[in-house]
Amino acid sequence: MLFAGRCNPALARGIADDADCEGLSGVTLRNFSDGEIYVRYDESIRGHEVFIIQSTPPPGDNWMELLLMVDAARRASARTITAVIPYFGYARQDRKDQPRVSIAARMLARMLEEAGVDRVLTMDLHAAQIQGFFDIPVDHLYGSVVFEEWLDTNPLGAAFRENLVVVAPDVGASKVARAYAKKLGADLALIDKRRPQANEVEIMNIIGDVKGRNCLLIDDLVDTAGTLTSGADALHASGALEIQAFCTHALLSGPAYERIEASALSRLIVTDTVPLRRQSDKIEVITVAPLFADAIHRIYTDESISTLFDD
Repeated sequence: MLFAGRCNPALARGIADDADCEGLSGVTLRNFSDGEIYVRYDESIRGHEVFIIQSTPPPGDNWMELLLMVDAARRASARTITAVIPYFGYARQDRKDQPRVSIAARMLARMLEEAGVDRVLTMDLHAAQIQGFFDIPVDHLYGSVVFEEWLDTNPLGAAFRENLVVVAPDVGASKVARAYAKKLGADLALIDKRRPQANEVEIMNIIGDVKGRNCLLIDDLVDTAGTLTSGADALHASGALEIQAFCTHALLSGPAYERIEASALSRLIVTDTVPLRRQSDKIEVITVAPLFADAIHRIYTDESISTLFDD
């Protein structure tokens, strides 16, 4: 049985359709006058394998709603509970990089386990080692699957692929960018970035040859778009031709839309793990619903998830 929270109902419906099941099952979700969340399943789930689909971008109500849905399912005697979290919020707080700070990703992993989750299905964690915060199985999907399909099937993508350089906007994205470059048979470049404080970026240097080349920026998420747009502008100033970007999770908070529209980026391709606040001519959304539906089917039938990425 598939259930959905209120964060991203369009993606949840797409997953249910592609999973070839009888749609989403019914659950009542509402807020009391003071903001507290009420959860009640509309039918018996006793003995069923339950999948709860909920992305967890801000506000924190998305996390609370997921936890309450898990708790209600456990108390209703569901056989197993899988939390399907297309975007895992707080994943950037995965280590103690300053004195007296919390490791929020670890705390939320423990909260999911205590609430009663048996398995987690997610995509493009900000740091893959977050899987180690869990003592339950974690299936980690990769947005590269849908991005590479887009490059193969989209006419503009095929043209852009010629004379291509894959660019990591910072050192943290270099491993993923290197994998893309190997897959696409492209060269690799790196932007040396300094961050004076949170959500502010200063571009220092570009390592690699980008002059006269098409550039593809790769990152797992775009928030205020400071890193992405500063990188695109630096590439343009260094003689790059067309500049596009792949980012799995489009948080796009604060001045993100204005920065993207004013930048040298010709196109930003994102997935629908997080619903967009508004549309932009420079932003294209591709769905991950078929990939999540396939993974859910494989979990339900005890098939391998890793074979999704064997190619």
